[in-house]
Amino acid sequence: MKNQTVLILDFGGQYKELIARRVRECKVYSIVKPGDITVAEIKDIDPIGIILTGGPSSVYKEDSPHCDKEIFSLGIPVLGICYGTQLLAWSVGGKVEPCAVSEYGKTKMTVSPKCDLYKGMDKEQIGLMSHTDQITVLPEGFVSVASTKDCKNASIADKKRKLYGMQFHPEVESTPNGTKFIKNFLYEICGAKGDYNLKNLEGQLIEQIRNQVGDNHVLLALSGGVDSSVCAALLSKAIPGRLHCVFVDHGLMRKDEGDQIEEAFKDKDIDFIRVNAKDRFLKALKGVVDPEQKRKIIGAMFIEAFKIERDKLSDVKFLAQGTIYPDVIESGGSKAATIKSHHNVGGLPEDLGFTGLVEPLRGLFKDEVRKLGRQLGLSKEYVDRQPFPGPGLGVRVMGEITDEKLDILKDADAIFREIMIKNRIKSDQYFAVLTDTRSVGVVGDFRTYEYTVALRAVKTSDFMTCEYTPIPHKFLGLAASRIVNEVEGVGRVVYDITGKPPATIEWE
Repeated sequence: MKNQTVLILDFGGQYKELIARRVRECKVYSIVKPGDITVAEIKDIDPIGIILTGGPSSVYKEDSPHCDKEIFSLGIPVLGICYGTQLLAWSVGGKVEPCAVSEYGKTKMTVSPKCDLYKGMDKEQIGLMSHTDQITVLPEGFVSVASTKDCKNASIADKKRKLYGMQFHPEVESTPNGTKFIKNFLYEICGAKGDYNLKNLEGQLIEQIRNQVGDNHVLLALSGGVDSSVCAALLSKAIPGRLHCVFVDHGLMRKDEGDQIEEAFKDKDIDFIRVNAKDRFLKALKGVVDPEQKRKIIGAMFIEAFKIERDKLSDVKFLAQGTIYPDVIESGGSKAATIKSHHNVGGLPEDLGFTGLVEPLRGLFKDEVRKLGRQLGLSKEYVDRQPFPGPGLGVRVMGEITDEKLDILKDADAIFREIMIKNRIKSDQYFAVLTDTRSVGVVGDFRTYEYTVALRAVKTSDFMTCEYTPIPHKFLGLAASRIVNEVEGVGRVVYDITGKPPATIEWE
């Protein structure tokens, strides 16, 4: 990237991606690296500012994650957040101890508008607190620039050395003016120019693709998801006529989604190959009820179908993947903690015979990918579709997957999504699940014994945690009535109100 960069150092906090996104929302490019990165590596990156993330540790314990103390004398502005603030203070001579009173949740605080972090802001603010330790003795040169009832050093500053800290989390929605605080750090303290935007980025990515690929052809496994679809749209613009997209339709997509995917790319200058493999997948899944086994079979069948098509294309040298930045961050590395591994982050598959791997979206977050997709001509409805698991409806049909059960779920899910959209019910993700439970009912004078459908709708900013969406009862009643009356095989509808944790968003 040819932009100014803010470096985010990760100390195990769950909000590192959110911090990076907030920085980019302020039109400044950001990257996330492990907290124990070397000073030499930092100098190579040449950031205009450094942000230290939160984390679950206590900085005074031997096994807690630390950074090189030289970072604080490089002359680069530093902002610590939560644990990052305690680490900053502890590293330059301050004292951190357990709180007499721990703080959790939205907390009233008083800030100093004289400090550049809070320039132009009212004194009374709200910040999301989540800490059991606090700074009890400030390092030399620091002053307190925010306080709460139980935390006198809720924010600290050493203007001369450009070192700042916030005990609260400015990156979350629960801190109403948090993005403004971050923006002040970027522009008032780091001297940001705001040179990061997707319009310029599109041109840079296209140039990178052309430089990497040259005159060669590229093969993309088009799952139909947002990431692979935007990757396809970008590649078709960068190398028209030399992109081959293999869409393996395993029959586990949402209702009519396979046709919608094909329609979205009919006018693109690509070789679109649709493989109708539903019968093969269902045969392989016959009798399988364990969700992990389903996932493995679906993944293996997908690779097998893809390989068959790859062998037909002898002139293809490069493999393209829709890998995005959260995949890279979550998969960790030699230093970073691995949250979960992603199939598309392991590098170039050796057994497929490619000479290079093209991942143009590898540095983008999901919201940026969606914006880029619209910029590239994909419809808003297409790029704003609900998140969808890799195995598709295979993990939303409980128990054995059959053609009949898939049809039931597709119809029920389509009705639920239609009601949510038509009535403008705000929710970050919503879908139907076909449980493996049958229940007794009555239709006319006859006893029925049919499937139970569960509806799921959640509110979340990061998909790591969630709360259920409180859908008005009249719309839940409408969904239940329509599903039972219009979908043959369903006798009961329930609504899942479990948060994450303890549940996961998906049922399997």
